[in-house]
Amino acid sequence: MKERVYIETTFVSYLTARPSRDLIVAGHQQITHDWWDTRRADYELCVSQLVFQEAGEGDLRAVRERLDVLAPMTVLEINEEAVELAEELVQAGALPVKAGNDAMHIAIAAIHRVPYLLTWNCRHMANATMRVQIESICARKGFKASIICTPEEIIEVKP
Repeated sequence: MKERVYIETTFVSYLTARPSRDLIVAGHQQITHDWWDTRRADYELCVSQLVFQEAGEGDLRAVRERLDVLAPMTVLEINEEAVELAEELVQAGALPVKAGNDAMHIAIAAIHRVPYLLTWNCRHMANATMRVQIESICARKGFKASIICTPEEIIEVKP
């Protein structure tokens, strides 16, 4: 059985976006494509309706590309436990109020016991300074927080 990874919206956006002229963003896009081409088959890719909702906003061509990528992925339920955990993450200050959707992604992955959450959101999610508080709140509520990481952190080096 494959390990599961929750694919957050920024990952899909980097995967389907036009190449950026910003060197850092272009590098992230390349890493995203490399992970997609070499590692996605090693995992069961999971999303939630929230990812579909966020990916469904914006330019219609881009929306179609993002939704096509998401279509075959396992969709995890957003239930009351996830809503409560997301609210606790915000109320406790692990994430700011404006990052409510980010808290929801973290909560969905945690309650469904998904080992990894893949994102390029380093402001509120893949952020080492926030990790301890996120993990603590999840544990207090009886859940193990997913390892929140960027694609470059989940590339396995094979001998």
